[in-house]
Amino acid sequence: MADPKGFMTTPRQDWPRRPVEERARDWDEVYVPGALLPIISKQAGRCMDCGIPFCHDACPLGNLIPEWNDLVSREDWRAASDRLHATNNFPEFTGRLCPAPCEAGCVLAINQPAVTIKNVECAIADRAVEEGFAPPRPPERLSGKTVAVIGSGPTGLAAAQQLTRAGHTVAVYERDDRLGGLMRYGIPAFKMEKHHLERRLEQMRAEGTKFRTSTAVGRDVGAEELRTRYDAVVLATGATAWRELQVPGRELTGIHQAMEYLPLANRVREGDLETSPLSAAGKHVVIVGGGDTGADCLGTAVREGAASVTQLDIYALPDAERDEDTEPWPTYPMRVYRLSAAHEEARDLRTAPVAHADARLFAASTLRFDGDAQGRVRSLHLVEVDARRRPVEGTGRTLPADLVLLALGFSGPDREDGLVDQLGLTLEPRGTIARDSGFATNVPGVFAAGDAARGQSLIVWAIAEGRAVAAAVDRHLTGSSRLPAPIGPYDRPMAV
Repeated sequence: MADPKGFMTTPRQDWPRRPVEERARDWDEVYVPGALLPIISKQAGRCMDCGIPFCHDACPLGNLIPEWNDLVSREDWRAASDRLHATNNFPEFTGRLCPAPCEAGCVLAINQPAVTIKNVECAIADRAVEEGFAPPRPPERLSGKTVAVIGSGPTGLAAAQQLTRAGHTVAVYERDDRLGGLMRYGIPAFKMEKHHLERRLEQMRAEGTKFRTSTAVGRDVGAEELRTRYDAVVLATGATAWRELQVPGRELTGIHQAMEYLPLANRVREGDLETSPLSAAGKHVVIVGGGDTGADCLGTAVREGAASVTQLDIYALPDAERDEDTEPWPTYPMRVYRLSAAHEEARDLRTAPVAHADARLFAASTLRFDGDAQGRVRSLHLVEVDARRRPVEGTGRTLPADLVLLALGFSGPDREDGLVDQLGLTLEPRGTIARDSGFATNVPGVFAAGDAARGQSLIVWAIAEGRAVAAAVDRHLTGSSRLPAPIGPYDRPMAV
């Protein structure tokens, strides 16, 4: 480590966000441009290069965090980029979108603020682009083997890049008109501007990966046809089958899934639409679901000019610090109060005066929706619940609601395209694609990775799955593989 006392002499300093009043009027990333590099070397110097770096175990990619922290503290950006890209294909994605389980596992986090690992990662990735430290790496020779990757989210892209670099001819099939999966149409631009995605896609094209957009496998091209055309197929379709809310009034107009709402807002930013047909402008918006997708809806509705926005979370208001009995270090504490950029905006702009300061109503369960004579939703009835989700008597209340967004998560792959049924894939009881210890499905030559098989997870797990399934496919095609496999299909985050 560059400074053995860095963690004692340097307080934690995060990448500052732009003022709420400024950023809520645009769709640019929420952070102050250029404000990270002046502070990041000292922040990296807080890393103690622990004898047992628990940040490694907390990160499914096995990122070499103490190594690149040390290199950044010495401002050796090229070497830091090499170490970062050795384990992560897309660090600018994770540096912006991952909730950083590595920081929860930082040894400093036992009794003081963790190292700003996520910010350091982002700084390295952005510097690598600026300085050309991550050029395309086309293979020296081709293997003669072909692979189809279905899905262009982080899992599909990571698998495709690894397999292309190993010398296989890879084609990525994407049912949408643009590449990126949820990173394209599910993640708002204020969390990650799309030029970061475009740069990586250009890198992959230069390496030799082929892309086929607007092609739904199972509908536009038969799944069995694809299987016979390629030596191996990787299913990385994601878990896009959304969960429903079965309460009276669900059929009313104006109640939509989050992933119906967010893609339209993103298409406005792409220039496809002048305004979204589901725009929150001037409406009273209620978001049902307290996770990251709900927060993305919140930030989007604020920028669209909603009259009010309230987010319902069925869990109780979390504590400010982790509960060491139920979520001890170094596990990732799920029930800790966090203030995302969207919640900060809602708090400062007072988008929901009836809710908690940051627009969230905690321990809130939806009972029913009421509408007007035209069948449009107008109000949402809710009740407070206890720790076992039982209604608390006398706590019922009604919120005005012209637009309701359901952000309740996803259960498994979407089956509408026919891919699962055409291949005859075996599914797990929860609806995900079954696979063995080598990521192989019950269909020879067909592999499954990412949320489609693991279930809804984090972007860092998605990339790790893509790298691991690439090693499995490479081994299947050639008999052996030198590609890294950071995780197995049954690995899970650290837990008590």
